[in-house]
Amino acid sequence: MKTNRRSFLGGVSTAAVLAASGTAFAQKKYDNGATDKEIKIGHTNPYSGPASSYGVIGKAETAYWKAVNERGGINGRMINFITKDDGYNPSKTVEVVRELVEQDKVLGLFNTLGTPTNTAIHKYMNQKKVPQLFVATGASKWGQPKKFPWTMGYQPDYHTEAVIYAKHILANIKDAKIGVLMQNDDYGKDYWEGFKEGLGKEIGRVVKHVTYETTDPTVDSQVIQLKDSGANVFFNISIPKFAAQAIRKAADIGWKPAQYLNNVSSSVASTLKPAGFENSQGIITALWLKDPTDKQWDNDPEMKTWRAWMDKNMPGANQADGNYIYAYSVSFLIEHTLKACGDVLTHENLMKQAASIKKLRVPLLLPGILVSTSATDFYPVQSVQLARFKGETWSLFGDIMSAEGS
Repeated sequence: MKTNRRSFLGGVSTAAVLAASGTAFAQKKYDNGATDKEIKIGHTNPYSGPASSYGVIGKAETAYWKAVNERGGINGRMINFITKDDGYNPSKTVEVVRELVEQDKVLGLFNTLGTPTNTAIHKYMNQKKVPQLFVATGASKWGQPKKFPWTMGYQPDYHTEAVIYAKHILANIKDAKIGVLMQNDDYGKDYWEGFKEGLGKEIGRVVKHVTYETTDPTVDSQVIQLKDSGANVFFNISIPKFAAQAIRKAADIGWKPAQYLNNVSSSVASTLKPAGFENSQGIITALWLKDPTDKQWDNDPEMKTWRAWMDKNMPGANQADGNYIYAYSVSFLIEHTLKACGDVLTHENLMKQAASIKKLRVPLLLPGILVSTSATDFYPVQSVQLARFKGETWSLFGDIMSAEGS
């Protein structure tokens, strides 16, 4: 209301009002990265390097914020989304994140991708007390609010996902002899530790465990070793580039184990199509998002809304790539969180609102999965459902299973 304050208040000066009525004028509060007109959000993504298939996530998130700004921003503020390429290289991540925090002075980081890359900035972000929100990795360490109060995950954690695979193998595969391919870093080790926990006293069923580095050209030799071990189960802990190579190589050498694929490589477009649909039949993974290639969602209102959004904001993009679904869902969550901050755009309030989400329906999560967080629970999404690859898409089966934070 733009009433003349002097006449409205019977001649009392504006300065006196400001002094006497702090509550009415002290509601806005800002840290670095926020003003009356703008909110700066920082982001890193591997637009280049071995994990570049995830680059579409950053592109979709850029398009998401552009669309938000076109409809007026958040509480009247435009989102300045600053995204930088780290090539999935931890040392590069450190470099660009320092730029984002110390030069660009962002309010917080959002959905920075990769376990080794987020690990490299984990302590730094917490020392700086700048939010590191909804990171794009399922490592279980992102849910430690006492030790790292400025870092929060998003997706179900790798450890629990691997426990689920181990228990499914023990329950369904007679005389299982397991071969494991693992990326040799914190991401791979998190899955491996969960898998061993799930196997328990049956850990001896692992007959071969091989690793690869992201700098390796292929994993062909590792897959040959796994076949030669006599394994009849293959647990594939790798990012899309190497996951696709491994599936294809197994087929090329005539190895036909029961295959389990980590969720991070479940994209039909990024992994299964390059591997060859004929080579991917029967592979099992754990899903928590609706798959855009699954016909059961064709008439689903959320999927229809997403497709219309994609048609408008990312024309020509491959809608078979589940990474776009991921990007849209997590962007919705951070938008919700920023709206909840109101005019108190401080680092502390951003974390407080992120840790105060109650049974929120985030578009494109599987039915029955809601997002909840608290000051002691930094696992926003805590459930998965198993799926088997049939034809050219995933087919869900079994019940929704809860993950570590629940």
